[in-house]
Amino acid sequence: MKLDSSISAVVTGGASGLGEATVRALVAQGVKVAIFDLDRQADRGAALEKELGVTFCAVNVTSDAEVDAGFEKARAANGQERILVNCAGTGNAAKTASRDKTTGAIKHFPLAHFDMIVQINLIGTFRCIAKSAAGMLSLDPLEDGERGAIVNTASVAAEDGQMGQAAYSASKGGVVGMTLPIARDLMSEGIRVNTILPGIFNTPLMNAAPEAVKAALAASVPFPKRLGHAEEYAQLALTMITNGYFNGEDVRLDGAIRMAPR
Repeated sequence: MKLDSSISAVVTGGASGLGEATVRALVAQGVKVAIFDLDRQADRGAALEKELGVTFCAVNVTSDAEVDAGFEKARAANGQERILVNCAGTGNAAKTASRDKTTGAIKHFPLAHFDMIVQINLIGTFRCIAKSAAGMLSLDPLEDGERGAIVNTASVAAEDGQMGQAAYSASKGGVVGMTLPIARDLMSEGIRVNTILPGIFNTPLMNAAPEAVKAALAASVPFPKRLGHAEEYAQLALTMITNGYFNGEDVRLDGAIRMAPR
């Protein structure tokens, strides 16, 4: 897919981190971009609208109504998107079952918290894919028969999740697991689907960690011994979008790290 002003895109979680870097990379290629992000990111969304000329849509990906309204607003501004990049996601940590070291009390992973992570990371991703793909079907194909390209965000935790990451790993493993079936579902319509599995990246969430913690994490990466840059994620996302033979793949972007148990 050639990127220019005739192409529009939607990036979920696009107001910060990996999503924002992808928004900036797409805008630099002339693409018209709409950002889906939470209402609490509205100030950041407004700043990006002013700076980049994008369209901010307050969207919680767990809500059918908000996702529908987001696509309606994005398409009114930019036309039907040919590109969807799913970066919206979150995480938490708790052991499946554990014993309090002081009292000996036994507890288990709060099921509501497990459900929340799956609703956001997995079902929210699928919700946006399904609704975006349905819109892409209304488009005329490009010269090579392509109608659209979708990029999802999983995590290396999908393959080597750490202690306490049962919910997060399950949600991201689900994203990996559905990539090929969705690519096959959409193959006759000319829509490609790929997924990136980022390792440890220098995002706003990571910036809040103490410098000693970030240094230790960087040292654990085989090479290069640093945290990933959001721009490197965006670069791979653009490759998946523009390379027409890239389809049905799940690709780690992690400096060759394999996560330890803890």
